[in-house]
Amino acid sequence: MDPMTLREVPYPLALGSQTASRSTEPKMERRTFLGTVGFSVLAAPLAARAQQAGKVYRVGILCLFSLQTDSHLLAAFRQGLREFVGVEERNIALEVRSAEGNPERLPGLVAELVRLKADVIVADTTDAIRAAMRETSTVPIVMAIAADPVGSGLVSSLAHPGGNVTGLSLMLPEISAKRLQLLKEVLPRLSRVAVLWHPDIPWHTPMLKEIEAALPLLGLQALPIAVRGPDEFEGAFSTMTKGHVGALFVGDNPVYVMHRDRLLALAAKHRLPTLFGHREFVPAGGLMSYGPSLADMFRRAAGYVEKIRKGAKPADLPVEQPIKFDLVLNIKTAKALGLTIPESLMLRVDEVIQ
Repeated sequence: MDPMTLREVPYPLALGSQTASRSTEPKMERRTFLGTVGFSVLAAPLAARAQQAGKVYRVGILCLFSLQTDSHLLAAFRQGLREFVGVEERNIALEVRSAEGNPERLPGLVAELVRLKADVIVADTTDAIRAAMRETSTVPIVMAIAADPVGSGLVSSLAHPGGNVTGLSLMLPEISAKRLQLLKEVLPRLSRVAVLWHPDIPWHTPMLKEIEAALPLLGLQALPIAVRGPDEFEGAFSTMTKGHVGALFVGDNPVYVMHRDRLLALAAKHRLPTLFGHREFVPAGGLMSYGPSLADMFRRAAGYVEKIRKGAKPADLPVEQPIKFDLVLNIKTAKALGLTIPESLMLRVDEVIQ
């Protein structure tokens, strides 16, 4: 089986719920994920009989992220199907395609989903959404985690998306000041912070503006460092050393997420406290993160699929914003850096990584 492709046979959601419940473990390992695939194959005879009872609704899942390292997001989507669709509804077939971190593979994958006559496509990042939009203007597209859908030109407005695209917005630039505030609470003597950003990411420019506006209020100075890919990480940390920064603020970017191990290794080498938007960095060694729960957004994306399945048009479904924000802290990393976390902050932490 192509590691980039997962084809799940049509299944009644009541049958699939056994598999999905195992898939929603907080720290799902690859063997669990592969076990899920195996269960679907075993369920094929029952699913085939169930398929005869009515039309199978085909949902394409287009992922830039890796299914192996971020399989909890797919598990969250399946949880959402059980929650929003219900066990009594028609069968749903998932056609999951992952570029495994290589955006150049996205056009071919979305073309395959269109050939398979997917009834709706759920895309996990702005790159994946754009690839789907270039391929089709008729198949509904649900944004699972779009960073700035209006600024990126994905929709006309949040209230009236227009076209065939709708879904969820991350509100990333708007929460940048809050992230800086949390970093200052952990490091009250902090005076200079590096900001890792990507010049080609549309929402990073408004992010920098939000940060700039918050700096005087927090008594901070910022050192923005443009980094487009992992080959520039070493040079960026050299600049941080010369700039005498005391912490690192990492802008949300799929490239940084996919190369998080290398990024975190350099941060540990330079003993720099790190702040991220995605929880996924923290179990891997990052100090802390604050931002929308990506798993919750994938769960809610299933609600859009159900509305579209029942006849709603994407153009008429307003883009929703995050409702669940997670503050995650790695205590082991804090101890390694010699940091004492204030009790006032600990009381607000949603998840502690030991």
